[in-house]
Amino acid sequence: AAMLAGWRQVLPAALGRALWGRAARPCRRAVSTSWCPVGAAFDVKLQPQLRGSAAGKETGLFGVPELSCPEGFQEAQDKALQESEQLVQKACSTPPGPETVMIFDQLSDSLCRVADLADFVKIAHPDFAFREAAEEACRNIGTVVEKLNTDVELWQSLRCLLADEIVVSSLDPETRRVAELFMFDFEISGIHLDEEKRKTAVNLNVRILDLCNEFLMGAHLPNKIDKHILPEHIRYNFTAEGNYLQVAGLHADCPDDLVREAAYKIFLYPDAEQLSRLEELLASRNSLAQLVGYDTFAHRALQGTMAKNPETVRQFLEKLSEQLSKRTQKDFEMMTKTKMKLNPQNSKLMPWDHPYYSGVLRAERYNIDPGLYCPFFSLGACMEGLNCLFSQLLGISLYAEQTQRGEVWSEDVRKLAVVHETEGLLGYIYCDFFQRPDKPHQDCHFTVRGGRLKENGEYQLPVIVLMLSLPHSTRSAPTLLSPGMMENLFHEMGHAMHSMLGRTRYQHVTGTRCPTDFAEVPSILMEYFANDYRVVNQFARHYKTGQPLPKNMVSRLCESKKVCAAADMQLQVFYAALDQIYHGKHPLGKSTTDILKETQEKVYGLPYVPNTAWQLRFSHLVGYGAKYYSYLMSRAVASMVWKQCFAQDPFDRAMGERYRREMLAHGGGKEPMLMVQGMLQKSPSVEDFVDALVSDLDQDFETFIMDS
Repeated sequence: AAMLAGWRQVLPAALGRALWGRAARPCRRAVSTSWCPVGAAFDVKLQPQLRGSAAGKETGLFGVPELSCPEGFQEAQDKALQESEQLVQKACSTPPGPETVMIFDQLSDSLCRVADLADFVKIAHPDFAFREAAEEACRNIGTVVEKLNTDVELWQSLRCLLADEIVVSSLDPETRRVAELFMFDFEISGIHLDEEKRKTAVNLNVRILDLCNEFLMGAHLPNKIDKHILPEHIRYNFTAEGNYLQVAGLHADCPDDLVREAAYKIFLYPDAEQLSRLEELLASRNSLAQLVGYDTFAHRALQGTMAKNPETVRQFLEKLSEQLSKRTQKDFEMMTKTKMKLNPQNSKLMPWDHPYYSGVLRAERYNIDPGLYCPFFSLGACMEGLNCLFSQLLGISLYAEQTQRGEVWSEDVRKLAVVHETEGLLGYIYCDFFQRPDKPHQDCHFTVRGGRLKENGEYQLPVIVLMLSLPHSTRSAPTLLSPGMMENLFHEMGHAMHSMLGRTRYQHVTGTRCPTDFAEVPSILMEYFANDYRVVNQFARHYKTGQPLPKNMVSRLCESKKVCAAADMQLQVFYAALDQIYHGKHPLGKSTTDILKETQEKVYGLPYVPNTAWQLRFSHLVGYGAKYYSYLMSRAVASMVWKQCFAQDPFDRAMGERYRREMLAHGGGKEPMLMVQGMLQKSPSVEDFVDALVSDLDQDFETFIMDS
């Protein structure tokens, strides 16, 4: 005990000395002869007919001829810039009208077709030369976009359109919304300001971009500690580097309390440079927002969202926290009792205990062993399950299609054609599902090419990538998914269907290009399908015996997720509240760490740990600045849609068509709350959102009786 007390006392000073370890016309097509059933493409070794044939025609990445080599990015970029110059001239010389909006969208599309593709390639391609070329293309296109956003003549052409009441009244709602969104992009760059302020806005935008990149890098870098500071028996948990130990994460699942405590205190030890970056980033965002006419950055960020303003978000979080309070306290009490049983000498519940002991409680209460489920969730079976669900619900089928040489960046990438029973081919999904060296370990959706109505009347088909990190198949077994992996697959396919079915006239608002607090609704809704036995029973079969997954196993799995779920949700409320404060009224009045301490103890309930700065690892502050609440609000909407429209029958085709018509079809071309109203046939209140989230925490009575 004396030894342990000793390392805790010297840890802050040691960390202070240590260095960071920088260590349209529908495209009708009959089923192609190059297509094969989707399940077979994933449950066998990569079939020769799905690989790019050596004798076949050669192309570039995603079928773009120029991208057969890294140098092709320069060619594709030059072509896009040449096209954009012509479109700028055309936009400035065209009389105000719907054609102006169409030209702006063409301009956006010409740049996005290179930038979006490069955005994926720069992080996922196994060849460094491709990644480097893509990174350069992203920078160059970004510079051009900044220039266009401050092009006064281009802005005037759009301004003239929106200032003409007769012209505006003649526009259909989608065209008007797209025009307003383009104007919003101009205004946040300060185009409407005088020249001096406009220069200030441009400089702030550039600085914010640099700070975001620097903060992201700092958020993921490991920390170092002299190995002699830590007790010898726990050192093996961390990566050794000479006389130092490298701590690259929180080790939240480690059963040793001491390891979790050490990881928490070392990984979250504040770094002065990272702290300075965050403070400058928050101040710069606030300065820019005020310069272009907003009270705070949060007011600017929430324009056009479901929430609409920070006041609504604050009300939502406060009411949710109030409803969760007693449940969260019970969860913490259960975790404390469990810790007391396992570690009587130190039973106080600390922030590093929450993830671990909630997992222990789930395992104890429901005896959930992921290994028992994996044999029922082969990747091929899960893909067939999705295919079956989409077919019944939306009339859509997935087919694996042969790729050409050079089209994909790794031979285990599968290409899926998304085909509607009457409308034909809707688009393509490239499935980059398997682990490989240097591949980012994250599950995400990338838009490579947005859908839009082209000038010749044809529809430009959307192209997306879904990236997962699944294990490869072995000689004795196909790729087997844990329940969490299966749910993530359904989640990402929700994004994919949004991209395929958000068939808007304009690519600027196609698919998932919509407000953040609505974008997660289709993906989270798919999680409800993934946890419904009627859906799971259609595909979950033991890969050896063909035995279906027993219903009670699905029920127990679903109920296990409700154990300590209130505390888990309360943690998300804390993150969202912190995000709102950081992006609210400035100057903040206190340091970001003091705000963290105060908010954590008020909203979350577990004590702040001295000499830690969790906010410096909060990478979502970059991509979700002032919008972290979106996960909770999207889940509330998804919950309401599930209960009202699909809980009775998850295969209801009429509801599926309504879902497509009201929520998926518009992309970002319609106000999100109007889409929700269309689906639910009512306008939900903040109280409705809160009730939906809290009711999801209630235990299923049938499962409770069965377990008792």
